[in-house]
Amino acid sequence: MKFIKAALLVFALSFFAFTAVHKYYISVTQINYVEEKQSVQIISRIFIDDFEKLLRERYDENITLAGQNESESVDAYMEKYLKDKLVIKINGEPANLNFIGKAYDVDIAKCYLEIENVKHIETIEITNEVLFDVFSEQQNIVKTNINSKQKSVILFPQKAKVLLKFN
Repeated sequence: MKFIKAALLVFALSFFAFTAVHKYYISVTQINYVEEKQSVQIISRIFIDDFEKLLRERYDENITLAGQNESESVDAYMEKYLKDKLVIKINGEPANLNFIGKAYDVDIAKCYLEIENVKHIETIEITNEVLFDVFSEQQNIVKTNINSKQKSVILFPQKAKVLLKFN
């Protein structure tokens, strides 16, 4: 019983220590290959406040995301930024990312992208530098579901690129 109480105390103290002192900077990008549609579908989840800070610094200091008066230029800025910082090569060839749109879910911006006319995938090279230019502690989790194989990696400023093989 004493062991359980001690373990709970250590857990509680570490939880409060990390949440009170440090904010986590994380994005999650899901990449799925839908073979019957010959399409790579991408959803990138980014905290709204972090994305807003970046867009303000880079493009327009008056931008407000998920607000009633959101600027019409937000989608264009998001598309431009994501195409610059999220780079994908399929089978060694650069892929063209189409920005489909975005949706807000509580404190997360979900950005939808697609790569069309993909007949097969043997390798996929992913460079994800989203928010690295604003937060040095930023980590980008990339999850893939390609050819019925799931893989996950964590990218950070010192290692922003990964090559995954699916053959």
